[in-house]
Amino acid sequence: MRYSVILPGGTAVEQLEQAVLAEEAGWDGVFVWEAAYGVDAWSLLSAIAARTSRIRLGTMLTPLPWRRPWKVASQVVTLDQISAGRATLAVGLGAIETDLPLTGEELDLRTRAAMMDEGIDLIRELWAGRSSYHGEHYSYECARNDLVEVGRPVQARIPIWVVGAWPRPKSMRRVLRCDGVLPQYPPGKDSPEELRALRAWLTEQGGSPELDVIAEGETDPSTAAAEVSPWAVAGATWWLETRWEMPHNSPERMQQVRDRITAGPPTGSD
Repeated sequence: MRYSVILPGGTAVEQLEQAVLAEEAGWDGVFVWEAAYGVDAWSLLSAIAARTSRIRLGTMLTPLPWRRPWKVASQVVTLDQISAGRATLAVGLGAIETDLPLTGEELDLRTRAAMMDEGIDLIRELWAGRSSYHGEHYSYECARNDLVEVGRPVQARIPIWVVGAWPRPKSMRRVLRCDGVLPQYPPGKDSPEELRALRAWLTEQGGSPELDVIAEGETDPSTAAAEVSPWAVAGATWWLETRWEMPHNSPERMQQVRDRITAGPPTGSD
């Protein structure tokens, strides 16, 4: 199992410092929140890439139906080049809680799902060096080869992690096309047992043994290894340490995040 922290907020400078601290403290990855307005996730990640050398970097997460997929593809490949191949793209349908900005984007669930499927396909086409895609929701055509040439990833395959609503078949089939799953469990069923069942389903459906299964939560440094161990045994490949309670950017919250990062990842649970 590998271990990452999700930076819940703060200024760009605060989050940059936290990310550098995370690499120094032995974490394997840093993910940042991508909101409609605020600190720009991809600019921040590129700055982190320039200040670090080892940790994986990505968003948690990108609401792909509310973004232009060619723009997202460009942002991720730029990060991948600057970081020498450490980019991960995590995507979902987009949260519609009332405390988040309302920007007039598509809210219909089925439409957003179709847009996300096409967006994933289009992004993969661009990264593969192809410059033509035509679907129901997106159309892309470009005759300039130089744009394709400079926009190639460092990694042979940039990982795409996708939210999977377990055990809904259509949502989970989308996972099989990607490189990792961020499980969304039924209410009250967020448990290692459910993750084990999810992992078994992926195997039965022919999913790649290399497909990442992500678990997340908030741990106490003194008991973190024991808290995370059941998830590792159940088949999780990444643990994402969270601190989502509001407010995200208060001095108290920023200190809590720094303290948890400094304490290091919950190793010993593999």
